[in-house]
Amino acid sequence: MAAVAEGLEPEEGVATAEDAAEPADAGRGASPLPAGNRLSLDLYPRGCHRLLRLCAQRSPQLLQVEFLQLSAHEDPQLLGAALAQVPHSLPCLRSLVITGGQHRDTLGACLRGSLTTLPPGLSGLARLAHLDLSFNSLQRLPACVLQLRALDALLLSHNHLSELPEALGALPALTFLSATHNHLRTLPPGLGALSALQRLDLSENLLDTLPPEIGSLYNLTELNLASNRLHSLPASLAGLRSLRLLVLHSNALTSVPATLARLPLLARLDLRDNQLRAVPPELLDAPFVRLQGNPLGEAPPALPSPPGTPVLPEMPRLFLTSDLDSFPVTPRGCSVALACGVRLYFPAGATAAPMTVQYRLWLPEPRLVPLGPHDALLSAVLELQPHGVAFQQDVGLWLLCVPPRARRCREVVVRTQDSGSWRDLETHLEEEAPSRLWAHCQVPHFSWFLVVLRPVSNSCLVPPEGTLLCSSGHPGIKVTFPPGATEQPCCVCMQVVRVASRELRALVGEPGAATSPLLCLSQSGPPGFLRPVTVQLPLPPGVTGLSLDRTCLHLLYRAPPAATWDDVTAQVGLELTHLYARFQVTHFSWYWLWYTAKTCVGGLARKAWERLRLHRVNLLALQRRRDPEQVLLQCLPHSKVGGWARGGGAGQGHPGPSGQDQAGALQVDATLKRLLERYRGPEPSDTVELFEGEEFFAAFERGIEVDAERPDCVQGRVCFVFYSHLRNVKEVYVTTTRDRQAQAVRGQVSFYRGSVPAEVPEEAAAARQKKGADTLWLATLPLKLPRLRGTRGTGQGPGAGLSLAPLNLGDAESGFLTPSNLLSVAGRLGPDWPAVALHLGLPYSELQRIQHRHRDDLDGQIRHMLFSWAERQVGQPGAVGLLLQALEQSDRRDVAEEVRAILELGRHKYQDGIRRTGLAAAPASPEPAQA
Repeated sequence: MAAVAEGLEPEEGVATAEDAAEPADAGRGASPLPAGNRLSLDLYPRGCHRLLRLCAQRSPQLLQVEFLQLSAHEDPQLLGAALAQVPHSLPCLRSLVITGGQHRDTLGACLRGSLTTLPPGLSGLARLAHLDLSFNSLQRLPACVLQLRALDALLLSHNHLSELPEALGALPALTFLSATHNHLRTLPPGLGALSALQRLDLSENLLDTLPPEIGSLYNLTELNLASNRLHSLPASLAGLRSLRLLVLHSNALTSVPATLARLPLLARLDLRDNQLRAVPPELLDAPFVRLQGNPLGEAPPALPSPPGTPVLPEMPRLFLTSDLDSFPVTPRGCSVALACGVRLYFPAGATAAPMTVQYRLWLPEPRLVPLGPHDALLSAVLELQPHGVAFQQDVGLWLLCVPPRARRCREVVVRTQDSGSWRDLETHLEEEAPSRLWAHCQVPHFSWFLVVLRPVSNSCLVPPEGTLLCSSGHPGIKVTFPPGATEQPCCVCMQVVRVASRELRALVGEPGAATSPLLCLSQSGPPGFLRPVTVQLPLPPGVTGLSLDRTCLHLLYRAPPAATWDDVTAQVGLELTHLYARFQVTHFSWYWLWYTAKTCVGGLARKAWERLRLHRVNLLALQRRRDPEQVLLQCLPHSKVGGWARGGGAGQGHPGPSGQDQAGALQVDATLKRLLERYRGPEPSDTVELFEGEEFFAAFERGIEVDAERPDCVQGRVCFVFYSHLRNVKEVYVTTTRDRQAQAVRGQVSFYRGSVPAEVPEEAAAARQKKGADTLWLATLPLKLPRLRGTRGTGQGPGAGLSLAPLNLGDAESGFLTPSNLLSVAGRLGPDWPAVALHLGLPYSELQRIQHRHRDDLDGQIRHMLFSWAERQVGQPGAVGLLLQALEQSDRRDVAEEVRAILELGRHKYQDGIRRTGLAAAPASPEPAQA
């Protein structure tokens, strides 16, 4: 509703003593006129005083005003006097907004307004349909509100209301009522008389019961009761026949009525994070019901304690924002939801004494991500400290991960580090939505955690008496352990990777070539067995034991870390049946059965092994339409899964059209169509091939370079790690030393394999390598920085006319912003700077002064605003967080991410400096992962 109002000279004799206190350049004596039928005074300093002045002038334009906004951060007496004039001066008013929250404290929290009541005369607003009193200090609802018979929407969020009046039901036209974040303990029965009510939001209160009359709201479509203390629900909820959305998460519900399943229009029922141990079958199988975070199927609670037994307080629940990196845990236990997509459940007694848990989400990198040859990463890396502290009861951990694109013969597991090695935990999946998948496991102590997609794994404990291990992915694969194979019980693990024959034949160039599934066997304990172990593999498709040519059958063996495949057919003595081949081994590794007339089978297997793990991708480089200096770099998987895994798609690495390739092309086209609304650029690169977890980097060339320091930028090269299921996207800002006032700069960005070398190949050298099989060069995409025009191209430099005073926002330990960093941020904002300024708390009058002082210089306006604000924040805590929040609220998350990268780099440098001076020990880190 914000509107820019023109200034008007007051009538003689209207000015008061307060006028003399207004700055001369703020337009002293000027009062805003309505813009159409709107009057927005919440952006003006002393808006109530201006409203009084307009009422004293008896301007005829006030008779047309239907929408009025006032700030509640005013003197209470002045605010009351201004509101008392509203019924007489604005008789056509339909919407009245009196809210706080525009100002923040030193920690960045929104401040409530001073409004505690309303003048009785407001009951005369016969046409008022919308009243917003949010973010104020109301302890009870003003009596005049109950007489507004035309009121359609009433917003009372973020106040101190402990109850709602019984007479609230006398508002016949009310369709929307919001009273979130108050102190409501009960609801009046008269609430059921609101027959027109359609949306009711009472979340974040202290409600423990609901009146039965709530079932009389037969027009209600949305009901939000989240984050209260409800233990049960009235059966009368079955009367809400129009209900579409019912939100009840984060309560203490132990049961729900089965009649909820019979509500005819209900499309979503959110019951997460309650105490439900049993749910009616009608709701348990309903697709619109959300039940995560409930102890379903667990034992009921213990019987009530005898009289006189002290009652333990209920388990606390914590909902942490991204600004926090730790939380307390007591022997009572707690339930924790982190903003980074992590949930933790500490049962009572999990810790013997109070402790503080620290958490951090790491960006994936090879050092932190232990992936097998056919694994795929589905999440970032979570670190929970203190490491190694054992819990008396297992702690529940839920990690939000990317749903895999194909799951046939593959499974999702949580992987953790334990005693210096990585192991997979027993994992259960909870699918909250098509794009939200939770991986749930139990952990005995804290370390690093990540979610991995791997081939289906089968394991067993082999006793000295022997046993049989079968594959659940392919029942024909078996391993037989004879008695005496081991002296002590050892754990054996089996994984099977299926291989499609069509792509194999194209690689080998032989129509009759075929292979068995790829088998991986591993064991704990001693490297070998005391007696030979029998392995059974199915014969390759199309081959039977009665008709095959034994000279074409080859058993290949691979022992990591070697990348070669050895033909061990002669050493093991294959035993053939009609469908299977059996052989005996004394230690485990990878096994693969080939049927081909080729002689160099090991070389073919190595190529096929690599193709199984390759992903086809396209590289993008797009420039923001409103700011070409912002470049988006993205690595987009071309097909849904890598390799020739059956059920996962056509062979990546095999050129030529296929249904899967066409689907991948459609995926690339859809992503481009979505991005081109904000970005422009060339066509995506030709398809290139990358391994899961492979490193590569982007190098800007021909006069273009990265504009700011980043943790992922080494020697001006932006580093990447490719993970097929994660978003491989980075937004960077580029600059040039060339004169853009004279002409545009035409450069390029090239992508190279591996980590950043000491010297990146020259462009000519890269061109000569393009045809090589093992070339480092991947692709090159053109970029263009357009010619600067007007004041942006004066050649005086970005800081011309601006004194960069020595100021730093933040601190060295948590990261700080220097004047150079602020200058870089100023260069990103462009026309969005007024929105950022308002979210930073600058008054509208100051924005007008800045725009007037730098009328023809957009850069000057931005720099003056940002640096004048920063100078007032020196020494104030929370300034950096306030800037980040203002950028995000202004829809400039790209600049916010750039600021976070600067802060992260500063923290790394500070910690490295502390370690170099010997003031702190180097932090523990996991062992380098084996690819």
